[in-house]
Amino acid sequence: MKKNTKSAKSPAPATKSVTRAAASKAAAKPVAAGKTAAAVKPVARAKPVARAKAAKLAPAKVPVPSVVKSVALKPVVTVITAKIDIGFGNALYIRGEGAGLSWDHGLVLACVADDEWSVTLAESSRPIIFKFLVNDLSWSAGEDYVVAAGSSTTFKPAF
Repeated sequence: MKKNTKSAKSPAPATKSVTRAAASKAAAKPVAAGKTAAAVKPVARAKPVARAKAAKLAPAKVPVPSVVKSVALKPVVTVITAKIDIGFGNALYIRGEGAGLSWDHGLVLACVADDEWSVTLAESSRPIIFKFLVNDLSWSAGEDYVVAAGSSTTFKPAF
C-alpha cells in the first residue's frame, strides 16, 4: 500500500474582519477597571505600486505623422476595364500573371454596361501581364497587355 508523503496542512484559523467604523467605536469606548480589552487596530491596506516607477518603465508613445497614416490605410489596387461588346449570354475573362492572375484559369470580369467590362485586382509589387478571353475559351488577338500595379486602364481588345 502506498503511503502519502505529503504533509497535511491545517486550515487557517477563522478571523473576524473589522471595519474602520467598528474599530473607531471600539477604541472610543472606555474600559472598566479590572477588565482588559483587546486593542482593535484598523486593517492596513496594501501599498499601491509606485506609479512614478511604472511611468518610467513604460515606453514613450511617438506620434505618427498623418501622412504615414493615410498612406498605410489606402489599399493599392489595379482596375482593368475592357470596352467591347461580346454579345448577349457571353462573359469576358482575364488570364495572366501578377496580382493573383493565372495563365491556367481565367478570372471573370464584371459587366458594367452593354459594352464595358471591369475587374479590380489586389495589390501587386510588379507589373501585371494579361490577355482577355471570351467565355474563358477564345483568346484576344495580338500581344499580351502590360499595366503597372496600382493603375486604372481601359483597353479595346479585338477577337
